Amino acid sequence: MQQDNHSDDYYDHKIIKVDPGQSILRIDKFLFDRLENVSRSRVQDAIRSGAVTVDGKDIKPNYKIKPGEEISIVVPQHHGKRNEIKAQDIPLDIIYEDDDLLIVNKAPGMVVHPGIGNPDGTLVNALAHHFGKSGLPVLDGNNNDQIGLVHRIDKDTSGLLVVAKTDYAMSHLAKQFFNHTIDRKYIAMVWGNFEEQEGTIDAHVGRHPRNRLLFAAFPEGDSGKWAVTHYRVLEDLYYVSLVECKLETGRTHQIRVHMKHLGHPLFSDVRYGGDLIVKGTVFSKYKSFVENTFQLLPRQALHARSLGFVHPRTGEQMHFESELPNDINQALERWRKYLADRKAKDNL
Repeated sequence: MQQDNHSDDYYDHKIIKVDPGQSILRIDKFLFDRLENVSRSRVQDAIRSGAVTVDGKDIKPNYKIKPGEEISIVVPQHHGKRNEIKAQDIPLDIIYEDDDLLIVNKAPGMVVHPGIGNPDGTLVNALAHHFGKSGLPVLDGNNNDQIGLVHRIDKDTSGLLVVAKTDYAMSHLAKQFFNHTIDRKYIAMVWGNFEEQEGTIDAHVGRHPRNRLLFAAFPEGDSGKWAVTHYRVLEDLYYVSLVECKLETGRTHQIRVHMKHLGHPLFSDVRYGGDLIVKGTVFSKYKSFVENTFQLLPRQALHARSLGFVHPRTGEQMHFESELPNDINQALERWRKYLADRKAKDNL
């Protein structure tokens, strides 16, 4: 049996080539024997959700595999065992919930899942408490229940996240991410103004060769992972622009890296140079205005505005929107007023 793994930022994509000498066997049994820490029911849920295909075709759990076939599996990445996660009563802005999934509007400054330097106080800790309180399941399987994060957004990015509540929903949504059929739009305030009012950035994104805390764009595709962002200018404020970014792929820091690559780093983005004056003079009055705006918005100006997907159980097309948070709105208003004042003075 040959097996190739292709990891993405939200899931693992495994390709298994069945050995020529393999005896005919039910696919759920075959995969249960070969995948680590996965229950038979979880394998069956993945198959039913369409996350497992054979030679490119959907199959049922009782499908019998044959020698030489190629099995493709999209496996969601899990983040911590449920029984190892401390449930914490942290307020959540839940805008939709049913038995299969939940949509949360994440506040800026909230880390999504525990990690080095953030052992608790995260969205996952808050979800563990929420699910425990409601008595609803948190991904059954192997007695190691897990929080169903299908994707993530950065600590200082605000906006919408979908959380799966069943293994079936988790597999179904992961497959949609894999197929790039999830509709995700972000609103970003970036430095400078654009010659083209819309465009597509197609540049691989990967770890920065010299700074492991950063990611970088590789336009030649010689490193990193394939990444595509479609952008459209919503408002041109000369010094800064409000831009809608539609993600085709979902790489870590993708919008932040792609916008920096274009020469338009996100306003107030400390990691990618957006905390410096990128456009405008360095005279004290303007500098003071910009620094005061940074204080008003002490994070990258990025908000996950909308989220669209097919509901795993009903097949219904779901769509959710989230208003821009106060800190981005207030910074925008300051720039609008500044530009209006400059134009008024120039017309004197």
